[in-house]
Amino acid sequence: MGGFIDFHIDLIKGGMETYGVSTNPVFMPGNVEPRYSEFLTFIGISVDHDTDTNAYLDATLAYKRACLNAVRYLEKFGYSGEQAYLLLGSAPIEGRVSGVVDIPNACCSLYLPTAIFDFDITPSAAGPVRADRGQCAVTS
Repeated sequence: MGGFIDFHIDLIKGGMETYGVSTNPVFMPGNVEPRYSEFLTFIGISVDHDTDTNAYLDATLAYKRACLNAVRYLEKFGYSGEQAYLLLGSAPIEGRVSGVVDIPNACCSLYLPTAIFDFDITPSAAGPVRADRGQCAVTS
């Protein structure tokens, strides 16, 4: 994929102390266009379905479940699991920690913009329209 980066730094002497930031940096992202307004959102909670256990406030596991839910959903439209995984890795998705107050569950959300697709991925009574999505990341 083609791309470029424009990196600029303003170093503020004593800025960490001045702004009350102890060890982690604060940054302002540059141009983030295009902005999307419609998303399909996938939720995950901190339940490990492989071991049938609930992990105490584990946001990492919750986000993994949200991602796996999105992969399974995209497979219904003809993507292979690998294609869906690659798509989520390169798409402008938004990941959010949605809640860590419902003890013992953590809840995370994955927001997938619908406008990046050239077909409708929103749920409907007709069901998903499966199509050949080509070949990439084929496992043998």
